[in-house]
Amino acid sequence: MPSSTSTLVVFAHPNPDTSRINSALVAQARDTEHVAVHDLYAAYPEGPIDAEREQRLLVEHDVIVLQFPFYWYSVPPRLKQWLDEVLLEGFAYGAGGDALHGKTLQLVTTTGGPEKSYRPDGYNRFTARQLLLPLDATAHLCGMVYADPLIFQGVRTYTDEDVAEAGRRYRGLLESTVRTPVS
Repeated sequence: MPSSTSTLVVFAHPNPDTSRINSALVAQARDTEHVAVHDLYAAYPEGPIDAEREQRLLVEHDVIVLQFPFYWYSVPPRLKQWLDEVLLEGFAYGAGGDALHGKTLQLVTTTGGPEKSYRPDGYNRFTARQLLLPLDATAHLCGMVYADPLIFQGVRTYTDEDVAEAGRRYRGLLESTVRTPVS
């Protein structure tokens, strides 16, 4: 009987109803088998985060997807809070902190600005991948495999077809996290 790898999408968007692209992407995630979507802003509208609950969710899943809009060269505030309060020493790193070892961390993010603005000679001076390196370092510290980020750039100008194509790409990525055992 085939087994599957469960995927947790930690969705962090402060105003998802205003984002055509992130709404479409999270809808694809919700409609993908073996994928659980956890909306941080819906779960914690006032801010206090239940770290023990969040740690249980992480332990229960093999692939952790952080889906968020690129926000001031980083993650949105609730996701930063989540990182600070959930990935604790003794759980995610340090002595005895091996709960996430071997799990995969996958980033899925969107930028309003086009790819050309994320270059050494562009408006933002760095590529989006370079600006995401702190999350690569976080994965490394936690003993996680850091997957190649899926970055949708210039989303402010996406047509309906561009949004649909982004949804198909995201769903394909999520479906690829389902694995069958080698016989």
